[in-house]
Amino acid sequence: MPKNSANHNLTGSGRGRFRTFAGVFTPNVLTILGIIFFLRSGWVVGQAGLINALFIVILANVISFLTGLSLASIATSMNVKAGGTYYMISRSLGLEIGGAIGIPLFLSQAISVAFYIIGFTEALFFLDYFHQFDPILIAAAVVLIFGVIAFVGADIAFKLQFVVLAILMAAIASFFLGGWNSFISPVLASNYEPGITFWVVFAIFFPAVTGIAVGTSMSADLKDPERSIPKGTIASILFTAVVYIAAVIWFATHATPEQLVTNTFIMQEIALWPELILLGIWAATLSSALGSILAAPRTLEAIALDGIVPRRLTAKLGSATEPRAAVLLTTFIAVSVVLMGDLNFVAPIISMFFLNTYGMINLVAGIEGMVANPSFRPRFKVHWSLSLTGAFGCYAAMFLINPIATILAIILTYSIYFGLKRRATRGNWGDVRSGIWFTLARWALIRLEAERWHAKNWRPNLLVFTGQPHNRQQLAELAEWLSRGQGIVTFFQLLVGDVNTLAGHGLRTTARKQIRSYIQNRQMVAFAQAEVVDNFETGALTVAQAHGIGGLEANMLLLGWSRTLEGRRGQMRLMRVWSHLNKSVLFLKYDPARGFGQRKTISVWWRGRGPNAELMLLLAHVIRQHPAWEGARIRLKRIINGEEGVEATRAHMVALLRKYRLNIEPEIIFRTSSSPPIPAMIAEWSKDSDLTLLGMNVPDNQVNSFYAEQIEAMIQPMGTVLLVRNAQPDELLGQD
Repeated sequence: MPKNSANHNLTGSGRGRFRTFAGVFTPNVLTILGIIFFLRSGWVVGQAGLINALFIVILANVISFLTGLSLASIATSMNVKAGGTYYMISRSLGLEIGGAIGIPLFLSQAISVAFYIIGFTEALFFLDYFHQFDPILIAAAVVLIFGVIAFVGADIAFKLQFVVLAILMAAIASFFLGGWNSFISPVLASNYEPGITFWVVFAIFFPAVTGIAVGTSMSADLKDPERSIPKGTIASILFTAVVYIAAVIWFATHATPEQLVTNTFIMQEIALWPELILLGIWAATLSSALGSILAAPRTLEAIALDGIVPRRLTAKLGSATEPRAAVLLTTFIAVSVVLMGDLNFVAPIISMFFLNTYGMINLVAGIEGMVANPSFRPRFKVHWSLSLTGAFGCYAAMFLINPIATILAIILTYSIYFGLKRRATRGNWGDVRSGIWFTLARWALIRLEAERWHAKNWRPNLLVFTGQPHNRQQLAELAEWLSRGQGIVTFFQLLVGDVNTLAGHGLRTTARKQIRSYIQNRQMVAFAQAEVVDNFETGALTVAQAHGIGGLEANMLLLGWSRTLEGRRGQMRLMRVWSHLNKSVLFLKYDPARGFGQRKTISVWWRGRGPNAELMLLLAHVIRQHPAWEGARIRLKRIINGEEGVEATRAHMVALLRKYRLNIEPEIIFRTSSSPPIPAMIAEWSKDSDLTLLGMNVPDNQVNSFYAEQIEAMIQPMGTVLLVRNAQPDELLGQD
C-alpha cells in the first residue's frame, strides 16, 4: 500500500526560483505557438474560409480559456505543490483518480518530447545539407541533448527558453510585417475538400491550444504558485488567442484558399524575412520539447512521492533541485519512441490524455463550486457552470479529434484507476468526493422529508442491536439478507456504564472502529454505531427514537431472543413501547445446532388476522431474494378448526397471494378434537423449516412475563425462529 504523502516535502529546495513570466507564461506560450501555428493555420483558413476559421479558433480558445479559469480557481484554493495538474486533481478527487490521470499525463509529456523533436528534425531537413544524415539518429541525439539539459538543471533550460522565445517572437513579427503591399479580398465561405468537414478541421487545429498547463507542471519551482499559475495561464491563453486570430485574418487577406491548402510553407512567402519562419518552426518544436522534458519528470516525481509508482523515481542523484531519476526515465521513453519512428498512431492519443486532464480540471472546479465545500475558498472565483461547460468542451473535442484514441485513453485511465483501487491507495487529504456525497445526501434528505410517504416506497431501515457483530453473527447475517430489500442497516453497540468513564477511555470510538472493520471485512453494506448508556433498556428506547434523520428513521429493530427470563421480560417491555412508537420489532431465536439449515425452506405462520402477516410475508420475500437463499420455498401456513373449511381458506389465501404477486405456497392445517395444542402443532409442522416466522401480540404490562414464557415454551423445540411484531400503520405489500 502506498504511503501517505500529504505531509511530504514535494518541492525540494528548488522551490521559489521562478516567477510568473519565466515559470508559467513563457513555457505555455512556447508550447501553444507550436508546429500547428506555423504549418497548419493557413490550411485551416484555406479549408474553412475566414468566418469558419475564426469560429474554430475562437471556439478552441474558449474551451482553453474556460479550462484556464478552472485551473486558476483550483490553484487559488490550495497550496499547490509539485506535480501541477496531477497534484490538484489528486487532492480534489482522490488519489485513485489522480493516479489514473497522472500516469497517462506523464507518459504523454514524455512521448511529447519525442513527438516535438521528430517535428523539429523534419523541419531541419528542409535544408539540403541535412539529407546526408539519418533523421532518426538526429532526433535521438537531440533528445539526449535535451535530457542532459534537464539533468543539469531547470535553470539552464529556463535561460534557453528566453532565447527560443525571442526567435519565436521574431518569426511571428516577420510574418505580420510581410505582405503589407499585397492585400487581397478574403474568402469568407468554406471550401472543404472531399472528406473534410468543419469538425475535421476543428479536430486538426484544437491540439494547438492544449499546452496551457505546461507552466502549471512547474509548480514546485515557482516562487508563488497561487499567484503565478492563474496570472501566467490566463495571460498566455489570451496572448496566444490574439496571435492565432490575427494570423487567421492575415492568411485570409494574403493568399487564396488554394494556396493555403496546398502550400504548407505559405507563411514563408508572406513573411518579410522568410528565413525567420524556418527558425521559428525550429524554435516552436524545440520549445515544446523543452517544456515537456521539464514538466514530465516533475509530474512523475509527484506521483512517486504519493507511492503510486516506485519511490526510487524521486531520487535526485546528487542534485539539490532536479528529479534526476525521473529525468532519466523520461529521456529513455523519448529516445525509445524516436527509435520506433512513426508517431501517427501515438500523436492523437497524446492529445486525448492532455484533453482528459483538462477535462478533469474543469470537472474538479465545477464540482467543487457546485458542492460548495467550506474548504473550497478560491481567491479566483469562477461560477461552476463555466467550469462544467469547459469539461463538456474538452470531452466533446476528444471524440471529434479521434474517437478510437479517445476510447483507448479512457480504457487506460480506468484500468489504472481500478488497479489503484485494488491496491487501496489512500491519502489523508480531504477530497471533493465526500463533499459530493454530502451535498447529494443533504438534497435527498430534504426532498425525502417533504415527500408524502407511501407504502410502495417502504424499505427496511433496520437498527440491529448486535453489540460487536462477530459475537452475534447470526444477527449480522439476517440483517445482510434483509438489506437485499435496498434498505439501510445499522449495527449498534450499547456500552452500559458511566458516560464520563467510558467516553474518556475512547471505548465508544474503538467500538465503532471494530464494527466498521467487521463490516468492511465481510464487504457488507451497513453502518456502524456505538453509544454509552446507563442501562440497556432505557438506552435502547432512546436510541430507537433518536436514530435517523429526514424520513430515514429506523422502522425496524432487530435483537437476539434473550436466554434469560428477566431478559425476555425486558424485551416485552421494549416491544410494547417500540410498537407505540411505530417501530416494528424482530427477535431472532437462533438454534446454534441447526443454524439456518440448508436455507431451502421458510415457513410463515398466519392467523388470518392482525397486522403481522404482511410484514412477515414481505420479510420472507426479501430474504429469498438474497443469493444465500436462492431457490428457497416460502410456505404460508395456517391452522383452522375442522377439515370442512380447508378449500375455502386455501382459495382465499391463493387469491391473497396472487393479489400481492408473491410466489408463496399456501398450506392449510386443520385441527381435530384429538389434535395437540396450537403451540405444539406449530412446533411439529415447523421442524423441517430452515427459518420460521411467527407474529407476536403486544402484551399488557401485567402479562409481560407470562406472554414471554408462552413464546419461549412454543419456540424452544423449534429450529431458528424470527419473531415479528409489525407496527407500521399502512399496507406494506400494496396491490398495484
